[in-house]
Amino acid sequence: MASSAADPGTQTHTADTHTDPRLLRAFVAVAEELHFTRAAARLYIAQQALSRDIRRLERELGAELFVRTTRQVALTADGERLLPHARRVLDAHAELAAAFADAAARPLFVDLNTDGMAAARVLARARELAPACELMARFESGLTWAADEILAGRLDVSFGRAAGLDPAVRARLGMQPVRYEPMAVLLPDDHPLAPREAVALDDLAGETVYAGAGNPRTKEWTDFARLLFAEWGIELAPPVPLAIGVAEFQRVMAKDRNPVLAVVDFPPVPGTVVRPLVRPVPLSPLLLVWRKGLRHPGLDALRAAADQLGAEEGWMVRPGGSWLPGPDAALMLKSG
Repeated sequence: MASSAADPGTQTHTADTHTDPRLLRAFVAVAEELHFTRAAARLYIAQQALSRDIRRLERELGAELFVRTTRQVALTADGERLLPHARRVLDAHAELAAAFADAAARPLFVDLNTDGMAAARVLARARELAPACELMARFESGLTWAADEILAGRLDVSFGRAAGLDPAVRARLGMQPVRYEPMAVLLPDDHPLAPREAVALDDLAGETVYAGAGNPRTKEWTDFARLLFAEWGIELAPPVPLAIGVAEFQRVMAKDRNPVLAVVDFPPVPGTVVRPLVRPVPLSPLLLVWRKGLRHPGLDALRAAADQLGAEEGWMVRPGGSWLPGPDAALMLKSG
């Protein structure tokens, strides 16, 4: 250790911007105790290790921080200058650690796509299971868009058809099957098929049905519709501008008069009726999706809620003779 104070007017200091907080913690302890033995005891480390950390910090900063004699330890001018900065850095680290020590203190952003369906019920149950967590709902359109937002850290959780995502994106996501959702068709209330209680897929042959074509946010849904429509001779409606809000959706539907591919829980829209699809029953594979490595009690609550509702209502029981593409069926058997 140095025996005399450094002359700040004759040295050029090149501080390492990546200084280990442990070294700053050692420095502050010695600066406050002005005694290496007491500082080492305070930090629960050996005095030799403490001296080694101080020497390393001095090398990184290019400055002598203490004058050490057989009788006393004193701060140099550089040590005095460093002390308030070191305390601020350590305070900031403590605040950062505290902010993430209690994950429940951070809101969890959950995209439901549309309110009033299975995902919304999972969220409602999760809020009951984890009332201390702030689970914030979002109502965006499409898992293709939501998955990118999840990986960018702007969204935490979403629901949808994961098999339609790019494999490189899917590999970075955690997934849990939630429900085999029976599919339906949304019809203008004066459509010839509207009076029926259910609509057979054969009855849609030759019809033009809208399934989000042209919307880059819902590519996974449009691709799924193409697979279904190809087997029953149903025409995919051409792209239309994305309708935001119920009023705009209702206006566009009334104008184009095309049926819309949906699920049985699709919320009611004035001037329309929802009819389940049958013979066979096509299934929409609903999965809970999140960024791999995410840890949050709200996510745990969402996963538990999905399991509870699935068990209570048979969401994960696949009806016999139903339709579901192979890749989707495989993902519905996986979790985590």
